[in-house]
Amino acid sequence: MSRAPAVFAVLLAAACFATTGTAQELADVGASATSVGAARIVVGGGILGLVALLAARSTGPVAPTSASRLPTWLVVAVGAAGVVAYQPFFFAGTAQNGVAVGTVVALGSAPVATGVLDALVRRQLPSLRWCAATAVALAGVVLVSGLVGAGPGALHVAGVASSVAAGASYALYALAGKLLLDRGWSASASMGATFGAAAVASVPLLLLTSTAWLTTPRGLALVLWLGLVTTAVAYLLFGWGLRRLEPTTVATLTLAEPLGATLLGLLVLQERLTGLASLGLVVLVLGLAILSLPQRRGRRLDVAPAA
Repeated sequence: MSRAPAVFAVLLAAACFATTGTAQELADVGASATSVGAARIVVGGGILGLVALLAARSTGPVAPTSASRLPTWLVVAVGAAGVVAYQPFFFAGTAQNGVAVGTVVALGSAPVATGVLDALVRRQLPSLRWCAATAVALAGVVLVSGLVGAGPGALHVAGVASSVAAGASYALYALAGKLLLDRGWSASASMGATFGAAAVASVPLLLLTSTAWLTTPRGLALVLWLGLVTTAVAYLLFGWGLRRLEPTTVATLTLAEPLGATLLGLLVLQERLTGLASLGLVVLVLGLAILSLPQRRGRRLDVAPAA
């Protein structure tokens, strides 16, 4: 089966993720990042959890893997922990080192962490093409962020650690989803179980924050958009692509998120782009193109066996 539809699904998921910042900027509800993040997971994860309850598990043969001994409940719990942990780690990193540094470290560490975990757990080594494409795409992300040419500034070690932890959290739920798919689960069941469990765990976190913003029209519109589009729809697409691609490939393809976010900033928020950032967009697209191009027959680089 051609990998093009799966690549397109992941890129479309990244496009959904990219609307998060613009949506929050337009809504301007004055809520904390923790509160918005928790509400997003409660709504979106709850929807995905309901989808999982309705989805039938595949009964087809499943190729044995070195991780098949792990209990399913543990795989789901680890994936849910990754989902819940991502938001506070990400925002802690950006709060201490700024949005540019925090985003670059989190996004940059996610594909690397996914590659390491995939090699350890599923015994899948990344291909040379993936390494090259990821390096090019990360260079583009750095240029888009505006870090190159910026004045020197002290980095907070704790902030960098938080951003790296966000990248590792992403790797946890991406790999957990892949392990469930390896066992014959459908994409909707895999994402639903992981995010449904995360939704339950996020309820206490949400209640610890100020939730008055949820009762306003803008707040309600924001949480519905974030829950429905950037979580439920996005992760159904993400899971569908993850079923057919390696998690390392999916992690790199989701670097299209800053590309989409930058374009939305230009078109919707009337932001300006520097020359280096413009070059970064081109480099980022080049890296994604390298990974997305059809591969030669007879060589299995990134495509996972279809269940």
